Order: sequence, then structure tokens, then C-alpha cells
Amino acid sequence: MKKGLVLNTQISAVIADMGHFDTLSIGDAGMPVPAGTKKIDLAVQKGLPSFIDVLKNVLSELQIQKVYLAEEIKTQNPEQLANIKKIIDVPIEFMPHEEMKKHLSSDKAFIRTGEASPYSNIILESGVTF
Repeated sequence: MKKGLVLNTQISAVIADMGHFDTLSIGDAGMPVPAGTKKIDLAVQKGLPSFIDVLKNVLSELQIQKVYLAEEIKTQNPEQLANIKKIIDVPIEFMPHEEMKKHLSSDKAFIRTGEASPYSNIILESGVTF
């Protein structure tokens, strides 16, 4: 049996397949996922699981070097931005939400949470452990 913290087999497989500069996104229940992008749907009900809980879980196994957030989170969801900053220790780059949605087509996968707060979406850029 797997010993790590990520028990979801689909998420674990995506993390294992990540290479340097590959991207994986985690987002709220409303984020539109383009056709062709692998969607790992964890949403059970509004708020479950939360964006932050899923982000923490993924970060327990994925080495990242940079993250991307929607510019709009600064004014539309500053509380979530503060929560993200508490657990992220890499550079944060902001981009318009519309640009984020377009970027999803190049991600290894998109993990959909039950989060129901605006702009709770993040693109994780994979780093190396050496």
C-alpha cells in the first residue's frame, strides 16, 4: 500500500508523471475545463473538498518552483490569497483569469474541488528535487 499522503490514484499518477516545467492546476467547482484536458473531479458538494485542503495534499508530494494565480484574486478573494501565501514558498505570478482558463489546455491535469469561492484556482509549475 502507498505510504505517502496522496491516496487518490489519479492525482498520484499525475504527480509521478510530472517533469520539470510541467503544470498541474487545482481549482474551484466552477472553473471550465477545456476538452482534452484530463479532469480529476473530487467535488462532492459545495465546499467539499476545499481548495486549500487539496492544495496542501498535492504539495505534500509535488515539488514546485512557481505558481500562477488570477490577478482578480487580489480584490475578489483576498482571504483565499492569504491562505495560499501561507503554504506557498515559491514565486507567485499573476495573470488575468481569462488567460488562466486558456492555459488549462496545456496542463497535465486539472483537479476540480468543491470550492465555491471566487478565483480559487492555481497553476502549479513543477520543479526538480536536485
